[in-house]
Order: sequence, then structure tokens, then C-alpha cells
Amino acid sequence: MHPSIHARQAPDKAAVIMAGSGQRISYGQLNAASNRLAQFFRRAGLGIGDHIALLLENHPRYFEICWAAQRAGIIYTAISSRLTAGEAAYIVDDCGARLMITSMAMAPLAEELRDRLPKVQTWLMLDGVVDGWLAYEDAVAECPATAIGDESAGGDMLYSSGTTGRPKGVFVPPESTDICFVGTRMDVFVGPFGMAADTVYLSPGPLYHAAPLRFAMAVMRLGGTVLVMEHFDAAEFLRLIDAHRITHTQLVPTMFVRLLKLPAEQRLAHDLSSLRCAIHAAAPCPVPVKQQMIDWWGPIIWEYYAGTEGMGMTLVNSPDWLAHKGTVGRAVVGVLRICGDDGEELPAGENGGVYFSDGRAFEYHNDPEKTAAGRNAKGWTTLGDIGYVDAEGYLYLTDRKAHMIISGGVNIYPQEAENLLVTHPKVMDVAVFGVPNEEFGEEVKAVVQPRSMADAGKALEHELIDYCREQLSAIKCPRSIDFMEELPRHATGKLYKRLLRERYWAGHASKLI
Repeated sequence: MHPSIHARQAPDKAAVIMAGSGQRISYGQLNAASNRLAQFFRRAGLGIGDHIALLLENHPRYFEICWAAQRAGIIYTAISSRLTAGEAAYIVDDCGARLMITSMAMAPLAEELRDRLPKVQTWLMLDGVVDGWLAYEDAVAECPATAIGDESAGGDMLYSSGTTGRPKGVFVPPESTDICFVGTRMDVFVGPFGMAADTVYLSPGPLYHAAPLRFAMAVMRLGGTVLVMEHFDAAEFLRLIDAHRITHTQLVPTMFVRLLKLPAEQRLAHDLSSLRCAIHAAAPCPVPVKQQMIDWWGPIIWEYYAGTEGMGMTLVNSPDWLAHKGTVGRAVVGVLRICGDDGEELPAGENGGVYFSDGRAFEYHNDPEKTAAGRNAKGWTTLGDIGYVDAEGYLYLTDRKAHMIISGGVNIYPQEAENLLVTHPKVMDVAVFGVPNEEFGEEVKAVVQPRSMADAGKALEHELIDYCREQLSAIKCPRSIDFMEELPRHATGKLYKRLLRERYWAGHASKLI
């Protein structure tokens, strides 16, 4: 299970196809290119355990970089192409990268970074160069396409999205130094998801995020083909399934919403019968949205709950979800635990912190305090989410602890209101959070991205509040609604609620009144 094996057995088979340009990279080409870059790493003085960083759009050469690091024992950090120079510099410096790779598409950002990162010794740029950077293509062309003599498994160290604070580098050590070692997670790809050499996987998300990157590389371990969208577009996504006979894909709930809100003639224009497995995660999915997707695509939808940290994972298929609507599944990695504020385990049905025991060890890079904060006294680890399990062991998430609203002493978890409001036909996206209230401390606020800004105003505000109150307790519903053309979402679908909330708390010395 490694591209180097498939390069020997099926060198002309497509490993990667770029959806927009149609560029095709065979397993033979991928193997040779990753060997050349691994050779360059050694020439540049990088050894086993060293770090590199890549700041790229969804680029045709993305995977040769990752596989080169993987076979050279190097830890690679993929960085969001949407960050500011300051945000990117923090991550590159924090991860300790000695070599950095970017592209001409990132040139304005790259030029700002060049003088901010004294630890970086080698600077490579694809598709052209600006001052201070070396041409990637020229550098690797001089290196042989044969394997280095000291191959050893490297891996990723990715940074959390920073939705509740500064990004955290997450490092999970490789399970073996053997580059072909099959990790425990591959059981999920091969078993429940049914991935194999005949898999044609459509990747619509940004490759710097953990799930798109790791899923795509898992497909390549198995000898399948990965079709990469440069950018997600709902109508184009459906066309690609039909045109390439896609068998597997992974999405986030915001993509579901955009697919469902396409005009009927676009939604029904393509043959989706090749699709055997559609996987979603990364953010809560409203029950009505998922129900509509199952009604449309059939019982091929799988959901999982996990994090970049990899300490645990739950999984649920469509039939089990239909019998337990709203669940994110039962544990398939680690042992699921729900704990109260005192750290003691709670019985089924009671809301508390979601923890995993018996999972893989991880740490937040350069941050022992955050590493310690993610564990309780028993050593169980958490992503900071709130939820409960039912009598059959199915997990239901209610919110992230950091997003809890306390109004008049009552704890309010805004996910319920968000899940409801996003189903309104005039709503494209929504965020619900707490804002200052002199009497109650906090009150519930919603910021809505309408399908058309022409609808924004008092009439729609009242319509949406009434819509919410028809189905939820008034205390859970927003008392007021503001409108934005686009909410600040990460390309992975995660909402930067912190940025919205900070606007309303500006000028307050404390987040408590």
C-alpha cells in the first residue's frame, strides 16, 4: 500500500487528475517526481525528523511534495492559502520548517514571508520565481529519480483551523518507520468505505486541510485515482461525478446546502449512479439537510466525527443514522466517554464533554499547556465538544464548549438554532452566538448570509425569528439578526465564529457582564 508499489505494477495508471485543467499524473510520474524531491531534501541537508512547510493552492504537484516528505522521514506542514502573511509566518515559524515550498499564484504572500522567517534555509517556488526564491522545477530536475538510500516514514503535522483561537500544530508520530506500513486507520477506508484500486475519488476541498489531504493519500496507497477540484462549485461537482464515474467523495455540510439549493434542473441533470460512498464530517450537519441528501443520493452517505488530532473516531452509515437521526455514530477508534465538569463519566443520555480513551497519542506542537488542557485526570483526550450518547452508544453532538451562551444563568448551545435557520429557503448560511446583554449577561444573536442580499432587512429578520420560535424554545432563538454577504468560513467548511463574536464584544474588558 504505497504509490511506489503501484508505480511498478501499473506505472501508466492515473494517480491524480486535476478537474479544471485535466492534467493527469500517472503513478510512474508521481513516484519519479517524489523520488527526485526526496533526493533534493537530502542535498539540502534535511534529514529524518526535519520539518518543511508548503503554502499552495490545489496544485498538480501537491502530492509529489507530500509523498517525497513521507518517504524521506520528513514532517510536512500544509498551510492554508487563505491566510495573511502574519498568520502564515506564525505557522511556518512555529513548526520549525527549514524548507518552504510555494507557487507563483501565492507570490504576493510569498514576498511578504521572505524576510519574516529566519529559520527557513531553502525557498522553492513553482511556476516561476520572485526575488529570493529558487525555481522548484530546476532544483528537482538535477536530482535522480531513484529512491534515497535511507527511506523512512515521515508524516504530516497540520494546524487546527483556529476557529476558537490561534492555530495549534498537531503531531501524531508515524506508527512505523516503514514507508509501506499500513496504519490502523486504513481499516476504515477499506472496510466501511469500500475503497480499493478501482476507487475514483473526487476531492472538492482544499488539500491543506487534514481530511482532503489524508483521504486522497489513502486512495493513492490503495492504487485508486484522485480527481482534484481546484475550487468547489456545486454544479461542476455534479458534472464531474457523471463525467468521471466517481465512486467516492468527501464533503462538508455547507457543500450539501449548496448542492440542495441548486435549481432542480441542475441537480437532476447528471447521472450519479456510479457514486458508491459519500462521506461527510468537519462540521455539524442539520438533520433536514442530511435527510434530503439521503433522499436524493440514497443510503450511500457516511458520517464520521474526528479531528486532526486523531485520538478517536466515530462512524455512522445511512441506515443507522436514519434510525438515530442526528447522531455522528459509534466509536470505531478509541473508546467514547462523556464526562461532567468534575471529570467523572456520565450515564447515557446526559450532556457533557466528549472524550476518547485508548486512542493514539498526540501533542500540540510547542504548546504543552494546550496538550495538557486536552486531557483529563484519567488521560482521556477531547476536542472540546459537548454531547451525549444514547443507550446504544451513538454519539450526539450539541456544541463546542467554547461556543456556549450563558444567558441569565441558563446554558444555551446555539447549534440547534443554526441547524434550523439554515433550512429556511431564504438562508444560505448562518452563525448563532452570544452577544452582550446588560441584564442577562448574554443574549442570542444570529448573523445570516441570505441567498439574496436584496432580501436583507427587518422583514426577513422578523420572518426568521418567527420561523425559529415556531420550532424551538424562545430562549434558544435569536433576539436579533444581522445580515452579511458572506460569513467568514474556512474553506473546509468550519466557521470562524470567533471573528463574528469579537465584533460585538469590542470595548468590553471581559466576556462576562
